[in-house]
This record gives sequence, structure tokens and C-alpha cells, in this order.
Amino acid sequence: MVKTLLNKILSFVVRARYGDLTIDVRYYYRHTYYCQLKQLKYVVKDYVTKEKYKRLSFQGEFAPELQFVLPFAYWHYKNGTLLSTESSKYTRELYFFSPDHQESFETRSNEGNFNFEMPRILYSQDYDIEKWLPVPLKETYANPVYQFEKPILIIANRYNMEWDGPPVSFYSMELLEFIVGKLKNDYTIIYNRPKPHNITMDNSDIYDMDEYEWLARVHPDVILMEDLFKENKGKANNFNHLQLMVYANASKFISIHGGTATLASYFGGTNLILSKKGPEHHFHCFENLYPKFSGAKILHAKTDDEVKNFVEAYFVKK
Repeated sequence: MVKTLLNKILSFVVRARYGDLTIDVRYYYRHTYYCQLKQLKYVVKDYVTKEKYKRLSFQGEFAPELQFVLPFAYWHYKNGTLLSTESSKYTRELYFFSPDHQESFETRSNEGNFNFEMPRILYSQDYDIEKWLPVPLKETYANPVYQFEKPILIIANRYNMEWDGPPVSFYSMELLEFIVGKLKNDYTIIYNRPKPHNITMDNSDIYDMDEYEWLARVHPDVILMEDLFKENKGKANNFNHLQLMVYANASKFISIHGGTATLASYFGGTNLILSKKGPEHHFHCFENLYPKFSGAKILHAKTDDEVKNFVEAYFVKK
């Protein structure tokens, strides 16, 4: 009953401050306020006594984990208050700083996103987050193994169910042909679209584009992340660990919104993100949140033609 009353009060505050909002974004405003209120009960522990008490557990999707949970955990680590962390399989290397990290969950869930113990969840009208620190993944995983004569360019693609329907934002083979054709002479291109058995699945089905055979036949000089994992010269513990090692040696990324783009934004340089729709547009996530992960320059393309324009302007070497 108390929670219901609080939600009504917060809904009133949101409406009074922001006016009428569409249903697809309305509740995220309220969620932000609710998260902030939840943090008030930890003021003494976080800023006065500073004992190691914080046990973080998250079973949501990869993007919000990278956006809000991992930086929150790192803040607690630097604050001296982190006791343990718990997440999905293949995440130990992300939480390298945790005194005790458990990989407890076999799958990720949409329900797990709504963990109000975090300072933010999913999308927010305010990204000035107090208990949030960028995690130094690039500095931690830079290595002498994945280095090449030409600078690395990562193309991080995905071809998944979106909003319970077909894929919306993805690099088609036509667009890949344009990107690779323009850039392969100047970069070592590494193509990354993880297969289901290499990652922790959520509620989105992964479809097949048949681009691996096409790349091998038409552009054999493009390196597949899958092949790097098969070779595993860096002795990665899992596919996520390999991604961290390869990404850490790169400064040019072309990615897709969601976890794909969020991870790429952790490694500085330039990250071109294709996002054709989504709440990220309303909340200006690409302008206000994504640069915070590493200081990366974020380029947001909303169409295939904008991708081509950004490639010409920021990736083709003059």
C-alpha cells in the first residue's frame, strides 16, 4: 500500500514537472525518482561509517548492467563499501575489482532490469549520477597479444528480435559492404556478432544473417571475433573476456544500440552507433550518458545513410 501511494505521488510529480508524456517513456521518469529515494536509506553507510556492506545482485540485460550496475559497483569499490557482486555467467572479468563475484544466473531477464536498488535503471531524464564511476576496462585489459600493423576497427553488429518483432537496427550486408570497402585498406577490421552459445541470453532471439560465409568469401581480410576465440592466443576465459582484450587495443568502433554499443563506448576513441528507434532517442542517452563511460566520441546515426556519412567524415583517412 505504501509503495502504491508513493508511485501515485511520484507520478504526480512527473506530470507536474514534465507534463503529459507518451506511455513508452512515462514510467522511466518515475523510476528515476524512485531509485533516488531508495538510495537515501544508505546515506550513513555510504558517507559516514563506510563499512563494507554492499551486496549487489543483478539479473537484467547486458546494456543496463554496463550502463548503471557496473559503474555503481565500481563506485562502491572505490568508496570502500563493496562487499560482493552477483550477476550472470561470463561476467567475472567485468567485475575484476569485486572482492567476491558470483556468476549465479544462466539467463538474463527483462524483469531483472527493474532493480530499484541501483541509482538508475534503464532510461533516465537525469544522468548526473552521484554514485557512479566509469570502470577502467581499457586500462585493465590492454595487452600485447591483439595488436596488428594497421589500427583496429571493430564492427560490432547484432541481428536480434527487437520489441517482440523483427530486427530494426543492424548493419545489413549491403551496409557492411560499404563500410568494409571504404575502410579495409586503412584498418584491421574485426567483425563481431556473438553467437548464442558464447554469451548469456536474454529475452531476445538472435537470428542468422548468413554474413560469416559472405565475409570469408568476399572480404577474407576481415577478421572474425569468433575465429579469434577459436585460436584464443590471449587465453581468454570466455568470449566476453576476449572481447575486453580485443576492444582494449582498439579506438575505432562501429556498433548497434544496446549492450553492443554500450560495451564499445567503454574504450575511448570514436564509436559510431546505429540506433533507428528506442527510448534512447527521447532521453538523449547517446549524448548524455554514453560519453561518460570513457570520454569516447559518440556518433549517433538514425539511418543507413547517416552511417555512410559518418564513415566518410570520421573513419575514412584523408
